[in-house]
Amino acid sequence: MIFSFKENYVLENNVVRLTPLLEEDFGKLVPFANNEPDLWEYSLVQATSEEGLKNYLKLAIESRKNENAYPFLVFDKRTNQFAGSTRFYDIQLAQNTVQLGFTWYGKAFQRTGLNQNCKFLLLEFAFEKMNLDRVEFRADNDNTKSIVSMKNIGCTQEGILRNHGYKPDRTRRDSIVLSILKDEWFNSVKANLQNKISG
Repeated sequence: MIFSFKENYVLENNVVRLTPLLEEDFGKLVPFANNEPDLWEYSLVQATSEEGLKNYLKLAIESRKNENAYPFLVFDKRTNQFAGSTRFYDIQLAQNTVQLGFTWYGKAFQRTGLNQNCKFLLLEFAFEKMNLDRVEFRADNDNTKSIVSMKNIGCTQEGILRNHGYKPDRTRRDSIVLSILKDEWFNSVKANLQNKISG
């Protein structure tokens, strides 16, 4: 498959549906900005207000127009509710690599299996449709919940980028780097993740 930033890809299974993130999705996500400030503790782009969320959406959509990211809106089919957002970013088609992140879900959707279903669909798309060789993940090294989640889906830790960037409060952060390679996906990660979401 030839990946196109202009194509509107929909990824779904019986649990979740991922659709391209649009500016008009503001109303679907604004409750998370207004009511769940903890969601943004480690986010590099803060959306703890309506203005913050508008800026978050604007930057996400511009990144798709600039052909370096592809953001998705996450819909939980089990509850019939919008749950959050995730995206491919730092898309380097010439190098056959991508990063997967900017992922957040409302508290009601955490620890429900939603994330594992999202990651399965995204990884399947990356390795089996886009035919990529590597999917990378990064997080604030203090974000233990996110790191555990990434390891649970099959990521391998590679190292720590020290003083890698700024936190929202302008102090420096260390960033942990993890990844999944194509042969790891086909050899073990896919089957293990499939068992987790179908178990």
